[in-house]
Amino acid sequence: MFAGPGVAGAIRNQFNLVGNTVNSGTVGGASGGGSTGADSATVQAAIAKDAKDWTLDEQKAVAEDIAAKGEASPAYAKAKAAMDAGTEWSVKLNTELTAGRTMKYRIIGINHDDLADGGGKAGLTFLATTSINRCEFNPKSTDGGWEKSELRSRLNTGDLWSLMPSDFQSKVVSITKLTNNERHFNKDVVITATTDKLFLLSYSEIVGAPWSDEAYLSWTSSEGTQYEAFKDKVIAAHSSNNCLIAKDHLDGRGRWNGSYAMWWERSRDPESLGDYLLVTTDGNPSHGLMSHADRDVCPAWCF
Repeated sequence: MFAGPGVAGAIRNQFNLVGNTVNSGTVGGASGGGSTGADSATVQAAIAKDAKDWTLDEQKAVAEDIAAKGEASPAYAKAKAAMDAGTEWSVKLNTELTAGRTMKYRIIGINHDDLADGGGKAGLTFLATTSINRCEFNPKSTDGGWEKSELRSRLNTGDLWSLMPSDFQSKVVSITKLTNNERHFNKDVVITATTDKLFLLSYSEIVGAPWSDEAYLSWTSSEGTQYEAFKDKVIAAHSSNNCLIAKDHLDGRGRWNGSYAMWWERSRDPESLGDYLLVTTDGNPSHGLMSHADRDVCPAWCF
């Protein structure tokens, strides 16, 4: 049956009312990109307070509003200022597994990562600034890269994912990450995609430049683009195949993100087929180590 303009308008208004009620809830849209925006009470509450005091619900609502509106979101400027200032939050990990340990984290990207369902961008990307565990990357094999690594499995469905409290888990969205998962290097190496909830950063997401000017290593700039938090804060020295996160952005012990030891990236070491890259305690993101070594895990994720 055809509904006249008045009836159709009433139906639309009722639908919008229901949609706004859902989006102003504490959890937000399931895909991470569906907030209707500025009239959300949770977004308004976040705007009204210092970003360092944002709750998980407010972080999620801000992320969804930014995903929907970009820089037009009333929360965008505050989120960017928090990213630029290195504002940190903390969440208590699963007490049954960690005896009450907490994970600190900060924003490293805004509208940066692609949602795995093809629905656009995730509003905010975060990086843990403390290690959640010390683990081997892939103790059983050097093949398969990040895609088939034991560490990826543990972060997405295993014991490391279980460290996260349920309220946190419900807010994380699945995104697409690009990685060289092959065990050989050439300029035409195939970069493949994975769907991840918790993930490790790649070399290019930190450095934003190839490992060197050698053509066969051009793939090292194809594992995602540099996160906004690292821009103008990384010193690249391609002639020595080395990149250092600028000293003035490190903490007092030489760590950019507060981790007490070297933390894993998901990128293969361009100079060794069986090794993977880490960020060292002095901020060097180009250090390679064998996959069965035991090192810190500082995951990233999106709301």
